[in-house]
Amino acid sequence: MESTKSKQVILSRIRKALHQPVDIPFSRQETEGEIFPRPADDLAVIVATEFTRLLGKFAYCPSREDLVQQAGALIRERGWSKIYCKESPLVRLFDRMGLSDLHYTDDLSDCDVAFTGCEALVARTGTIVLSAALPHGRTASVYAPVHVCVSLTSQLTYDISDALAMVKKRYQGDVPSVLSFATGPSRTADIEKTLVVGVHGPREVYCLLVEDGPPH
Repeated sequence: MESTKSKQVILSRIRKALHQPVDIPFSRQETEGEIFPRPADDLAVIVATEFTRLLGKFAYCPSREDLVQQAGALIRERGWSKIYCKESPLVRLFDRMGLSDLHYTDDLSDCDVAFTGCEALVARTGTIVLSAALPHGRTASVYAPVHVCVSLTSQLTYDISDALAMVKKRYQGDVPSVLSFATGPSRTADIEKTLVVGVHGPREVYCLLVEDGPPH
């Protein structure tokens, strides 16, 4: 009985509050100007700075030839023998330019590294934007022990809102069922506020930014 009375009191207070609306603070804030003013620095410089600050590893590739050289050197240096890659253009590029001896695997749970593309790369936060519509789906960037994202400068945006607009335009409004935002390797500080990297996802994340045109 007491709980019923308490419930009635709470509902009564809610009804009373609804009849006394208050003005929304800063109601015009979202419509006037940009929240994050765009800096004068080149977007590639900004994303490199933010990505490495978040413990990611970044490399700029002025051409596709340089991409192959840097990817090959990375694979040999790290000793990766089982490579997961569903990006057919990337596999063809590697084969055509001398990396034909790579061993590709379809077993994501047993791979050494996953190479993926992305939908966009956000400079301000150093964020990789991925979607379920990409060849690797929604799993490669989460389950692989190491994630290497190959992004193009034409996919580079300043803020997340720009990235979302890019995705919407690319798919003509039919946005993929899942969009995910990967910002550096997985990390947590749940235990005594001690930062631990690579607990819930890739322990290492690389971004290879390839020049293909003017950045957005």
